[in-house]
Amino acid sequence: MSRFLSYSPEQAYLIPPDVKQVLGARHLCFFVHEVVERLDLRRFEQAYGDEGGVLYHPSLMLKVWLYAYALGLTSSRRLEQRVREDLAFRYLAGGAQPDYWALNAFRRRHARALNDVFVQVLETAQKLGLARVGTVAIDSTRVKANASADRIEWVEQQRQERVRKRRKVRAWQKACDADDPNEGAGSWLGEAGEKLQNLEVPAELEPLPKVKRSLTDADSWFLRERGGRFVLGYTGEIAVSEDHFIVAARVTQNAQDAAALVPMVDEVERTCRQRPQRVLADSGFYSNRNVAELGGRGIDVYAPDANLACELNGGGVAQGIGRMPPSDPHLLAMRQKLRTPEGQRRYRKRKTIVEPVFGVLKEQRGMRRFRLRGMEKVTIEWMLAAIAYNLGRLYVSQ
Repeated sequence: MSRFLSYSPEQAYLIPPDVKQVLGARHLCFFVHEVVERLDLRRFEQAYGDEGGVLYHPSLMLKVWLYAYALGLTSSRRLEQRVREDLAFRYLAGGAQPDYWALNAFRRRHARALNDVFVQVLETAQKLGLARVGTVAIDSTRVKANASADRIEWVEQQRQERVRKRRKVRAWQKACDADDPNEGAGSWLGEAGEKLQNLEVPAELEPLPKVKRSLTDADSWFLRERGGRFVLGYTGEIAVSEDHFIVAARVTQNAQDAAALVPMVDEVERTCRQRPQRVLADSGFYSNRNVAELGGRGIDVYAPDANLACELNGGGVAQGIGRMPPSDPHLLAMRQKLRTPEGQRRYRKRKTIVEPVFGVLKEQRGMRRFRLRGMEKVTIEWMLAAIAYNLGRLYVSQ
């Protein structure tokens, strides 16, 4: 009698009829399947016309992509392979085997529908008492573009202003060349003369500063990272609830975070249909205008200016910035609030709320670099990653 278990890879029956016997009833793929089955996917179906060939069902494609992003798999070619070989992907695909072209075409096509899915998943979490927006932490990170930093061109900044001046010069020239009914000795210049009086024609268009633009992905920008380095990419912004759900997400070209604070709060209100009571953000998001705007809405903001942030971190005054004169009432109130023990306690929550989410997205989910190109396409990737992250939070909260 052999002491080894029987082994026969050529047997005709390798997989049991019930996949749950292999993966377990509480596997993540079954949770993704159940959630997507409850979503309203009409927006996906409306994106297709009546003509053309037969397509894979949007429910199949959405489940496969969400599960892929939950595992940090963002390549359509790798996903095609996993759908053939991985039991969980085979279950979600229902035995179908979409190729990489079909998978990528689906991902590129449904920006608005994926935004609806993001909102519906948040609504599901809120019905369970999760994704509470009483306190919201906002932050941003740089994500590299799918482009080479060496393939660039120098372009003029404020090109539209230069074009506008040229058009005004051409309009003046046409007015001068046009027939004038008063033409003749002693007559005036008519319409051309009036335009000449109101137009300052530069003898030579002044040179404008130039900036770098990628030849591969024209929407990507060179953005400064922490430490003074520059990266060719985009700015990924998220707002996170106190129980670590992403309640708003978007991709921008913002080089400065201060321009993003109020729009991100507006995005939270749009997706969650309620206004946050308290907003936490780091010093990059501070401006007197932001504090005044959100304070007028009744939102309690905790965001230090650069000097106060250095003071709170034990570094004194920020280098290269200079001491900000404490004259603005919003600045004075913010400094007074954040110097109290209660204000510091609340502000310290920011790190524990939003930064772990970026750690998961970038370290575990592979969101250090986008695979698609263009603002609309990278926004789709960012939204897929946010939806998959929220599904993971729902899964562990069961």
